Amino acid sequence: MHIFIISDSIGETGELVAKAALSQFEEVYHKAKIKRFTHIDSLEHIQEIVTLAKSHRAIIIYTLVRDDMKDQVASLSEQSGVEAIDLMGPVITKFEKVIGSQAMQEPGLVRRLDEDYFAKIEAVEFAVKYDDGRDPRGLLQADIVLVGVSRTSKTPLSQYLANKRWKVANVPLVPEVEPPEELYEIDPAKCFGLVINPEKLNSIRRERLKAIGLSDEANYAKIERIQEELDHFHSVVSKIQCEVIDVTNRAVEETANIIISKRQDSLKNCTRT
Repeated sequence: MHIFIISDSIGETGELVAKAALSQFEEVYHKAKIKRFTHIDSLEHIQEIVTLAKSHRAIIIYTLVRDDMKDQVASLSEQSGVEAIDLMGPVITKFEKVIGSQAMQEPGLVRRLDEDYFAKIEAVEFAVKYDDGRDPRGLLQADIVLVGVSRTSKTPLSQYLANKRWKVANVPLVPEVEPPEELYEIDPAKCFGLVINPEKLNSIRRERLKAIGLSDEANYAKIERIQEELDHFHSVVSKIQCEVIDVTNRAVEETANIIISKRQDSLKNCTRT
């Protein structure tokens, strides 16, 4: 017994269904020969496969998303007396009816969407693991590194970028603590310093202190302390020679778009060289 799987992707779904069905027929399960015809993207290929199926008296199982290709398999199989089973067509038709929109008819989307999803999950986990300078080893593995004083939106920015599938590590800068050595070893093109207006930062920090039940007169929120931290910040980023972005009146999304644009440009330039 021969079974031909015709797919516009890798044919895994068709083979799994074929084996599941064959398992109900113990006498032929181990004798049946399953052959995949993958990444089929032309009507000419379908003609050749149907002709071959006829000569082998094979059953065709097809998982195609383009209407013209499905129609071609059905028509040629009927003309040739070949049994053909459309796995995707009836399901897609039902989905179109319930969802109320037409299918895109683009092959390979499942694998692409799955890869995109898992890349996003990996990036989010990376951002959590290497948030707030917890492990400086992450700086060498990151796609993007953010540095800045406290309350410059490093963490929310890291998470936003992670949802765009960028692996992000961030490092808080304080005068009393030397930055990790890894910060000076990374490519400056992937590092971004986040700076903010002292008065704006003073207001943000005072509100933060109130929110956690502390006095807004604490040293953390004093202009003198903020200026000291910003001076230290400028000293560090000048050594790194990285891009500095003023986040004073910018939403996280706006800052993220600037970073992504600059990072993509630097990667393109790197590829050209």
